[in-house]
Amino acid sequence: MDEPDHRRGVAGIIAGVAGGTVDPVDGVAEAIDRCRHTHADLNALVQSRGAEAIAEASRLADSPPGRLAGVPVSVKECFAVRGMVTTLGIRGLALALDRNDAAIVTRLQAAGAVVIGKGNVPQALYLHETDNPVWGRTAHPTDAARGPGGSSGGDAALVAAGCVPLAIGNDLAGSIRQPAHACGIVGLLPRAETLGAGGAFETMPRLIGQRSRAGFLARTVDDAEAGFRGLCGTPVVGAPPVHRLRVGWWDEAGPLAPSLAVRRAVALAVERLAASGATVTRLDPEVAAEAAWVHLGILSADGGADIRRLFAGERPIDPVRRLLALAGIPGWARGIVAGACVWGGRALEARALRRTGPRRSAAREALLSSRDPIDAIVARWATAYDCIVCPVSALPALRHGSASRLLLAASPCLLANLLDLAAGAVPVTAVRGDEEAGRPRSNDPVEVAAIETDRGSAGLPVAVQVIALDRRPGTAEAIVLEAMRAMAMAGRGGVTSPFVG
Repeated sequence: MDEPDHRRGVAGIIAGVAGGTVDPVDGVAEAIDRCRHTHADLNALVQSRGAEAIAEASRLADSPPGRLAGVPVSVKECFAVRGMVTTLGIRGLALALDRNDAAIVTRLQAAGAVVIGKGNVPQALYLHETDNPVWGRTAHPTDAARGPGGSSGGDAALVAAGCVPLAIGNDLAGSIRQPAHACGIVGLLPRAETLGAGGAFETMPRLIGQRSRAGFLARTVDDAEAGFRGLCGTPVVGAPPVHRLRVGWWDEAGPLAPSLAVRRAVALAVERLAASGATVTRLDPEVAAEAAWVHLGILSADGGADIRRLFAGERPIDPVRRLLALAGIPGWARGIVAGACVWGGRALEARALRRTGPRRSAAREALLSSRDPIDAIVARWATAYDCIVCPVSALPALRHGSASRLLLAASPCLLANLLDLAAGAVPVTAVRGDEEAGRPRSNDPVEVAAIETDRGSAGLPVAVQVIALDRRPGTAEAIVLEAMRAMAMAGRGGVTSPFVG
């Protein structure tokens, strides 16, 4: 048998297991060992299926090889795995064992993948920082002062550290693409009809018009494609070759100005596409900024009531409690509070208060209807462009404790969520030393947090986002993969973690 190698790609594992040159038991055992080896530094795999995973791998020799045969996979903590727990970082939910596997876990196992355990999450999946009182805080793979993002942060850290070649997360507001960007790996978010929610725990069951979508985290574009093909069984076909791609782009990031490195990353990505023969055209980003506000308005229309129910009297951690307090300010008071915020130099928070918060049924319907003009613009774009290239986030990986202030940083992700468009994130560069500053001085707490995020960020990965405008199953994802492959950072397509040799 070949020597197991944690850097082997998904396709290589599948071919090796099918051809008898890779022992799936050795590969799974090595993945579990690497999780143990990195756990003290990362705290990313918070529930392990060591013995069960080895047993499943050993049984693969007695069955026809599946499309993901022998691939070690982690899944986000919000997906049930029989015999484990789905806590969302809330102590009160830690008492009941998962009685059945989530739909996506069943699909993984049917395809021959081996689930080695669950990756850590933010409490209630409510932040872009992976921290909770049940499992603790997950660290970024290259900078212990920062987090891997969220809410699929634990799984992103596991992939970036070379513990698993593939992980399954979900995304309602950037929760796959934002941690992929933070950790320097690839994220792929298929359209809803491909995987749906995957059976994830419904944190907001009464949410109208939006649902989370399951998707993939991988170290390379090829690994993400192999995972998509293997799990979905959907042909990835119909995308124009890169020299025929028609690409619209912008480098703005919504309410929060992008870091210098983020703007340069988009320019570099567009340059690579143009050099490959693609046609590139700058577009007006205002529609994406408006889409972000509409999406945030929809998510907050119940005033945070669904999330509060999860706690059943338990006290949330401070950042979650702060966001819930803001979400719960009644409509009649939001203008008053927003005015006080402006007076106190908190202009971005004031703007967010005016665009979000509790709405009665008629106002909710009006909010949902406000998607229509955005959808119409995107539909017109789809006649002229195959995809959009833009930032994932306004900032590189966030410092611990700053996520509740910097919720708006991931605004560029929300257009794809609002309109159920296939999207992905691919690392294209890293922050340079001369890009650690550049924002104007400010007393606004959000701007101050952004300045602190840029400071000391040299070397951190920066990704760009691809959003497919074609909505045909398989073709939409193929367009995302084709564009990401052309833009990917030289080499494996990411920023090397110190855990990966």
